[in-house]
Amino acid sequence: MSKDRAPSPLPAVPMEGVDESTWLDVIQKMDEVYTRLIDDEVELEKKNSELEQSQQFIFSVLTSMSDVLVVCDERGLIEQANAALCELVGRREEQLRGSSLADLLADAASVAAARTAMDRSDAPRSGQGIELNLLDRQGQPVPVDANCTPRIGPNGRRVGTVWVGRPTAELKRAYQEMRTAHEALKRTQQQLLHSEKMASLGQLVAGVAHELNNPISFVLGNVHALRKYCDRLQTYMAALHAHEPEPVLQALRQKLRIEHLMGDLPSLIEGTLEGAQRTADIVHGLKRFSAMDPEERTPVNLVEVIDRAIHWVQKGRAAAVQVRWQPLQACTVTGSAGQLQQVMMNLLQNAFDALAQTPEPTVWVDMVGAGDAEHPTVHVTVRDNGPGIPAEHLLRIFDPFFTTKPVGKGTGLGLSISYGIVEQHGGQLSAHNPDGGGAAFVLELPQA
Repeated sequence: MSKDRAPSPLPAVPMEGVDESTWLDVIQKMDEVYTRLIDDEVELEKKNSELEQSQQFIFSVLTSMSDVLVVCDERGLIEQANAALCELVGRREEQLRGSSLADLLADAASVAAARTAMDRSDAPRSGQGIELNLLDRQGQPVPVDANCTPRIGPNGRRVGTVWVGRPTAELKRAYQEMRTAHEALKRTQQQLLHSEKMASLGQLVAGVAHELNNPISFVLGNVHALRKYCDRLQTYMAALHAHEPEPVLQALRQKLRIEHLMGDLPSLIEGTLEGAQRTADIVHGLKRFSAMDPEERTPVNLVEVIDRAIHWVQKGRAAAVQVRWQPLQACTVTGSAGQLQQVMMNLLQNAFDALAQTPEPTVWVDMVGAGDAEHPTVHVTVRDNGPGIPAEHLLRIFDPFFTTKPVGKGTGLGLSISYGIVEQHGGQLSAHNPDGGGAAFVLELPQA
């Protein structure tokens, strides 16, 4: 702001050749110069205040940085250091200024690497990464992942170096925590997959019980017959060992029907073995489906997977649903047979559930592209003639815990888990309402 001052008095004795108007012009010019000086002083104070604010801002940023920062001149002498570095090395910034960066390094290799980086004439403006060992406050080496950036002066020449680094122990700890969290997430995901599989398996108990009952009943019936035959053979063998006469033995053979028994034994034994093998196959299939899936991927015949899924889902349903599926030639994909069967069973179970109120429930399973070298992706479509998927649900159908079933009838995880399994196998799972009505789920998988 302008300061008030007394007007300059006119000279008492006028100078020769200088009139009063000339003196007035001089006084006016002096006033203008003085006003300009005052304005410049105000502007200078304003700039100084802004500079102090900028310095305070930079200082606060440097103080709050968790990474260490060192500014060196072209000789490698420290000009400025932040609080993180002072805390690490146990020295104040006043003590560090003017000292050499080499005094903070723990070994000769770090000194040589730092000097090479500072002497490099073609150093990139984005900086270069260097691993250095700093001496901490206890004199112990601390590995630091540092970035060396050239500092350019107003004339465009390099006037020093800026070092920014982070102790790698902190990075390793953060990486270890992230790795632990990732492993925990993988275990949780695997448990979730297994839980959903067990939920699907629970729906098949009734059908499996019936499936097991047939061969077991067949085996039990054959075993009862074999025990009777065994009693007859023991009676006849006792007569032989007693050296009964031939007429007695002949009569005993006719009474015990030994010839019929001997002719019936092979078929009884074969039937018993077949029933036992059938029971073993069912139990083996259940164990294979319920077991935790290995992470390695192997060639899988997708046609066999679909056959097993249709068989198990149909056996587990009280009401009959017609499934139209024409198996094609073998189609091989790479993945987990158990997980792919879980996907197919889930799609079929959802289709069956949607047909609860349909008069003639039918599900179509179609496979396109199997064995076609020109189309390396196989498409499996599961379509039903139910009411279809409401339009507002199509975008959320694969969301976790989203379900339209009543409470206690579904968890909302089946389609979400199936979507994740298909993605892990490099494929895609989508849903839509076809023109002919109902709902359709399309499974796309790359062929092996």
